[in-house]
Amino acid sequence: MQDVQPDRSQRPARGGRRSGGPPVLDPAIAQRLYAALDLGTNNCRLLVARPEVRGFRVVDAFSKIVRLGEGLGHHNRLSEPAMDRAIEALGCCRDKMRDRGVERVRLIATEACRAAENGPLFIERVFQETGLALEIATRETEARLAVAGCASLVDPDANGVVLFDIGGGSSEIVWLDLRNRCGARGVALTRFIRDWTSLPVGVVNLAERHGGRHVSADTFEAMVQDARQHLEAFSLGRELTEAICDGKVHMLGTSGTVTTLAGVHFGLKRYDRRRVDGAWMDSDDVTAMIERLRAMPYEERVGNPCIGADRADLVLAGCAILEAIRRRWPCQRLRVADRGLREGILMELMSADRVWRRKDPPKHRGRGRKHK
Repeated sequence: MQDVQPDRSQRPARGGRRSGGPPVLDPAIAQRLYAALDLGTNNCRLLVARPEVRGFRVVDAFSKIVRLGEGLGHHNRLSEPAMDRAIEALGCCRDKMRDRGVERVRLIATEACRAAENGPLFIERVFQETGLALEIATRETEARLAVAGCASLVDPDANGVVLFDIGGGSSEIVWLDLRNRCGARGVALTRFIRDWTSLPVGVVNLAERHGGRHVSADTFEAMVQDARQHLEAFSLGRELTEAICDGKVHMLGTSGTVTTLAGVHFGLKRYDRRRVDGAWMDSDDVTAMIERLRAMPYEERVGNPCIGADRADLVLAGCAILEAIRRRWPCQRLRVADRGLREGILMELMSADRVWRRKDPPKHRGRGRKHK
C-alpha cells in the first residue's frame, strides 16, 4: 500500500497562523474508501484510498494504456477499437471499486472525450455497459486538480511555481503566484492560481502529426515549435517571465514525460516511484536527459525499463512539449511529481467531507494575581 502525504523533506511554511492544533481524522469516516478515476487520451487510471491523519493511503490502483485518442487528430472521432479498449479497462476499474466497497467516487474523462464528436455518445455507452457515470472535465478543472494533487511538493520558500501536466491530447500549464500565500499549504494553494492555459497538444496527437518512432533533429525541433506557438496566447506570459527573473520560481511537472526523464536520470533498473516522486532536477540535468533520449534509437527506448514499448513512440513528443515550456519560461529547477489528477480528486473529495479537522490546542490557565 502506498501513502500519499505532504513531502516530509520540506520545512514548515513560514508566516500565517494555523487554525487550531494538529489535524485529527474524523473517526466517523476514518474507514471510508474513496476512488478517483482519470480516463485520459492515453491512459485509464484508478486510485482507491483511505484517509489518514496527514493525507491518505492507497489501498488499490489500476493503470492501463488504452490510447483512447488514437487517430482522433485525423478523424475527430473516437474509433471503435479505442472505445472497446477503454471500456474493457473501465470494467476492471468498476470491479475493483465494487469489490472494495468504495463509498465516494469521482470519475473524469479528459481531452479525448472533450474533443471527439462522439465523446458524449461514448460516455453514454460507458454508463450502459459498465454502470460508471463519467464526467467530461473542463480544462480549467484539470488544471485545478493537478494543483490539488501536487501541492504538497511545492517548495515552501518559493514565490511561484510553473506547474505543467503533459497529457495525451492536451497539456495544462498553471502559474501559482505564491508571493502572498501567508503560510497556505496543500489544497489551499489552489486559491493562488494566478493564470492557466491549456495547449491543444499532447504526446499522442503530437506524435501522430510528426512521428514518434524515428525522430530526427529537424523533426524534434518541428515538434517543439508546434507546441511553442500555442504558448504565445498565454495572457500573463510576460508577467510570468518577469516573476521568474526575480527568482524563487520553480517548475513542477506531473506527467509520464517527467517521471520517465527522472527514471532515466537516476539510471533505475526498474521504475521506482519512491525515487522519482518529489525528485529535483536542475536545468542542466533536464537538458542532458532530453538529449540522451533523443539520441536513443526506438529499439533502445523500448528496452529501457523506465520507458518500455507503451511509451517508446510517445516520450520524445513529451520531451518536445517540455522543451517548448522551458524555452518560454526558463526556470533553473524542476520538481518531479508522480501524482496528479487522481490525487487531486481524492484530496478535494476528502476535504469536502471534512475528513480532517483541527484539534483545539489545550488551554493553559494563566496564573492569577494574589490579592492581599
